[in-house]
Amino acid sequence: MITGSERKLLNHPTGNRRRQGRRWIAAPLLAALCATLSASPALAQDYAARVARILRTTPLIDGHNDWPEALADREGARRWTMDLRDLSHVSGEPYDTDIARLRKGMVGGQFWSVYVPADLPGKEQVERTLEQIDLVKSIVARYPDTFVLARTAADVRRAHAAGKIASMMGVEGGGQIDGNLSILRSYAALGAGYLTLTHSRTIDWADSATDNPQHNGLTPFGKSVVRELNRLGMLVDLSHVSEDTMRSALAETKAPVIFSHSGARAVNDHPRNVSDDVLRLVGANGGVVMVDFAPGYVSDRNRRWAADSAAEKTRLNSPPFRGLYIGQPEKAATAYAAWLKDHPEPRATLAEVADHIEHVARIAGKASVGLGSDFDGVGHPLPTGLEDVSTYPALLAEMMRRGWSDADVAGLAGGNVLRVMERAEQVARTMNATPAG
Repeated sequence: MITGSERKLLNHPTGNRRRQGRRWIAAPLLAALCATLSASPALAQDYAARVARILRTTPLIDGHNDWPEALADREGARRWTMDLRDLSHVSGEPYDTDIARLRKGMVGGQFWSVYVPADLPGKEQVERTLEQIDLVKSIVARYPDTFVLARTAADVRRAHAAGKIASMMGVEGGGQIDGNLSILRSYAALGAGYLTLTHSRTIDWADSATDNPQHNGLTPFGKSVVRELNRLGMLVDLSHVSEDTMRSALAETKAPVIFSHSGARAVNDHPRNVSDDVLRLVGANGGVVMVDFAPGYVSDRNRRWAADSAAEKTRLNSPPFRGLYIGQPEKAATAYAAWLKDHPEPRATLAEVADHIEHVARIAGKASVGLGSDFDGVGHPLPTGLEDVSTYPALLAEMMRRGWSDADVAGLAGGNVLRVMERAEQVARTMNATPAG
């Protein structure tokens, strides 16, 4: 039986402590950063101090984390009651997220993905989406000293000022509205902050990046979805969609868009990443590309290895009729283990993620780049240096090492996406008199 997390990986084509004057961000963070940086100790200390200073005034906001789906998939009914403060020692597939590591990573705001598998029937997608929204709200209610629900940029700023993590939600797939704008409006009323127009599959009104195109972008209904998102003040998320869909949405939207978890295609030519031509459009639109940490999107070496790995598995055992060891799964497993020993998976790195950030900034502008990890959504191993939610400060320090100013790093950490949220809210106010679609 394929679990929810396994299904999501298959859909990826490569694969509390009360605030005490913000003392929770000081000594532990400095020590952790100094331990992870390769620069001289004095310079590492300076980077750590700069990061801590920036994140006292600017919330670090991640555009995409699949922790709710991972909990639902792995824990079943326990997800409603289990202790989420420290999951670092849980047996089995490791979690990338827990409260202790969120605090260590100085996270100030998180778009929690309320993902459901794109291959489910529409009505079931809606039902499961509501369950995921309920789970996020349950987590926030159980840990009020850590989390607070947020919908607007002002909500995020208030949460950050109170030393809490602003918890927002993103609906990760247009199939989750089941072709019905009333369902989209219901998600907005429940607090969802963005809709990803597709996930891994092309749907009735939009083409996916990882499926055969059917519409050359958005259909007329797809364009009405973009308009309704603008009217509702929800962000239009273009991660997972085809380039034609990106262009259609950018031509239709009145508000800045986001890519909640995507990289630069010029750095790694994966269809889930964003081409330079589209990056220029995003810069003109005022949107933001929140750079993903998924190894197959980050690293060309990893992407090619994943294709070779899949080909080898097919060569060895491809039911029902083909494969060197068809009908002999034990032999196939042994042969694959031997192949894997000779062809170990290449690790992506923090430096490669920084390369994507730099490229997006160079083409779209530094005001158009952010962070969208995809933690707890893409399996392991994660990039070296970015193994879990505690590691964001090391990435910000790497950007400083590359010459980014404090203002640049503040924008990357969260300032840029806050600006996009504020602008989307302004657009929604201008559309108040527009009838619902």
